[in-house]
Amino acid sequence: MRGRIEAYYRTLGALPLRTRVTDGGGRTLALETAFDQITERIRAAHRDGGKLMFVGNGGSAGIASHMAIDYSKNGNLRSLAFNDGAALTCLGNDLGYSQVFARQIELHGRAGDVLIAISSSGSSPNILNAVEVARATGCWVMTLSGFAEDNPLCRLGDVNFHTPNGEYGFVEITHLALLHAILDLHLGWAPVETAATETP
Repeated sequence: MRGRIEAYYRTLGALPLRTRVTDGGGRTLALETAFDQITERIRAAHRDGGKLMFVGNGGSAGIASHMAIDYSKNGNLRSLAFNDGAALTCLGNDLGYSQVFARQIELHGRAGDVLIAISSSGSSPNILNAVEVARATGCWVMTLSGFAEDNPLCRLGDVNFHTPNGEYGFVEITHLALLHAILDLHLGWAPVETAATETP
């Protein structure tokens, strides 16, 4: 069991740095270049009166809500997630589940806003529709996906993160880690040098 646990964490620990990042034209970006572009864009959106909008289903919805709170409270960046239960059930019932995020972006999105679209599979219709509407609205789009390397979502953003793994847990935790890293570095995080301690 110990060996399996160690293998699990080795796999998980390696994934953020193995995540492939591309721009809107499919060109590979260095992770640091992508982080710089995203940080500049989210700061500009806030400075110009805009906001960050997070969308995701299931575990990715949890990430969306978590990050909307952290980017707002800790990052001082206007942020929201479209996960209100009444909104989802109303729009799902009236328009179909594929439109639950797209319709909210139609109502609340503005040119210059940032959409952060999270989908482990990269093929959820409601996430793809959200990106389409965000694009039509003039939003800048960042995507996070996993599973198949050629999933549709990983070609639709201005910056796209594809985590090369087919298991939900690994992909979701990596997406959370990437988003946390962008926020923490925006806030000025730097490694702390610690003195080696002697063992008795």
